[in-house]
Amino acid sequence: MSAPAASARNVVLICVDQWRGDCLSAEGHGVVRTPYLDAFAARGTRYRRAYSATPTCVPARAALHTGLSQTSHGRVGYEDGVPWTYGTTLAGAFRDAGYQTKCVGKMHVHPERARLGFDDVELHDGYLHFSRDRRRDPRQYDDYLAWLSDQDGVRAAEDYADHGLDCNSCVARPWDKAERLHPTNWATTRAADFLYRRDTTAPFFLFLSYHRPHPPYDPPAWAFEQYLAAPPGAPPAGDWEEDYAPWRRDGVHDAFVGHMDPATRHRARAGYYGHMAHLDQQIHRFLQTLAEFGLAEDTVVAFVSDHGEMLGEHGLWRKGYPYEGSARVPFLLAGPGVPEGRVSDAVVELRDVMPTLLDAAGLAVPEAVEGHSVLAGEPVREWLHGEHVLLGQSLQWLTDGHEKYVWMSGTGTEHLFDLDEDPGELRDLARDGGERLARWRARLVSALDGRPEGFVADGRLVPGRPVDPVLPSLRGAGGP
Repeated sequence: MSAPAASARNVVLICVDQWRGDCLSAEGHGVVRTPYLDAFAARGTRYRRAYSATPTCVPARAALHTGLSQTSHGRVGYEDGVPWTYGTTLAGAFRDAGYQTKCVGKMHVHPERARLGFDDVELHDGYLHFSRDRRRDPRQYDDYLAWLSDQDGVRAAEDYADHGLDCNSCVARPWDKAERLHPTNWATTRAADFLYRRDTTAPFFLFLSYHRPHPPYDPPAWAFEQYLAAPPGAPPAGDWEEDYAPWRRDGVHDAFVGHMDPATRHRARAGYYGHMAHLDQQIHRFLQTLAEFGLAEDTVVAFVSDHGEMLGEHGLWRKGYPYEGSARVPFLLAGPGVPEGRVSDAVVELRDVMPTLLDAAGLAVPEAVEGHSVLAGEPVREWLHGEHVLLGQSLQWLTDGHEKYVWMSGTGTEHLFDLDEDPGELRDLARDGGERLARWRARLVSALDGRPEGFVADGRLVPGRPVDPVLPSLRGAGGP
């Protein structure tokens, strides 16, 4: 461990779960209002073309914590229970540089108590089916749940799931307990407590990781009701929606593909947006506390999400898709050394967070890291390759921020979108063929050539190949 420089900057990474990239009022969203995050963005740089290359919780967080692409960290889909044994991590790099490292909130790693370089973790991953076992003491995997059952006026067996909502459902209702007991408030309170208890002789790296706006859609009543009162709107539907018809399960509350009745969708939207309003205020609460400690001027703060949420657009729900609602995420950066009032169209990805924060702190980026510091200038990359195993196939995609190409490995279906003219991805240009389609297809061939699934043969994409959410390099070795 090296001693940090006397002028070392503190670093805070605020991560939210399942927050779409367009859901900021600074982005011009027609319904969501995020005044405090908008003000935070104005003090720094907002990256309009930030993506999660593998847009579900586990693989996205692998990119965030390692700075690696999916082909290197080995997670190309969602699977719990695969050990996290990465040698180089974001928190570990700060720790090795003499920082005190702290995590509050969601990690979603295995084993659950793996620290990934953090000195201390106060854990709340939300409701994880893999971990929830009534025969286990919740203190083994959830600090928030243990805390909740110990609060005044709360039963010993109190649970955040008492209201009956599901963790991957579009069913929504207000939070059923006092607002101070909500997991969003708990995470903010624990992060503020760290500022009191930290070692003031060392700089710190704090990972403040909220579980919401991920379902259950249970924000406080005031937040839920303000969006329930908003005018309902029909979800956008692209001319390619029927390509997902084989997987449609209309009316099923946790379906990946399906149409919901207007009332259910409107309530889901109110719950989702309500979480954002709640988070906006709680993040402001933390940033205000940081300023009251006299730390705001010497702390770099980043705000990012692990992935988005389709929210019924194009008949799709949840995440794991290549489309903007699922794959595009917010990324805000502010603090010393960060340009103020800037909006960047560079195509950035979660693997870029680690080198960016180390760069902002004046620290060396480990050689193993594949991401790029976004402070180095534009462009960060010419185009991005993303993918995710979903619906029994791999949904492969490429984007340069202006166009997007999608290939469904099970059926061989292709989509092509002009994001400048059609940001809602309503018109599929792949049907017209042409040079643009051929160019993007060739790029995907180059990205997938040599992959163990056999997606490429004789210079062509091969549909119908078996897929696995974990690459053999990770599956066989028990970790990279």
